[in-house]
Amino acid sequence: MTVSQKHRIVPCLWFDGEARAAAEFYAATFPDSHVTSGLASPADNPSTRAGEEIVVEFTILGQPFVGLNGGSAFRFTEAVSFQVFTDTQGETDRYWNAIVGNGGQESECGWCKDRWGLSWQIVPRALMEAMSDPDPAASKRAMEAMMTMRKIDIAAIETARRGD
Repeated sequence: MTVSQKHRIVPCLWFDGEARAAAEFYAATFPDSHVTSGLASPADNPSTRAGEEIVVEFTILGQPFVGLNGGSAFRFTEAVSFQVFTDTQGETDRYWNAIVGNGGQESECGWCKDRWGLSWQIVPRALMEAMSDPDPAASKRAMEAMMTMRKIDIAAIETARRGD
């Protein structure tokens, strides 16, 4: 059964011929993730020839996606990003390092891009808790600390929150 038969809305990600490689990378990086199926194009089209894989169905962290080998006409921008919430520094480091270390690039405040240009936010839950602290001074310190970081450092966020 394909995702179109089971779900009402499934994000479609446009790749330049590397939908399967991206899907396999995501499946290897995140738990509850896997590549489901592929679809060969039944006819030549602007991005693929008949018989080449045009669509790949996959799941990341339990969320279904479709990867489309749509060609080079469109690119990802930071206007769309995926937030991945983490519980520990080890988990934060693992996701961040996998994305950045496989041809991606660092950005600021927990943002990074994978090698296909898709933006990710690797967000420790501790950061969200600190930024929503009922003490305005504590939440301000946490936010100000976050603004100086690339990958989020949970210990530094907690130190800033306490005012140490």
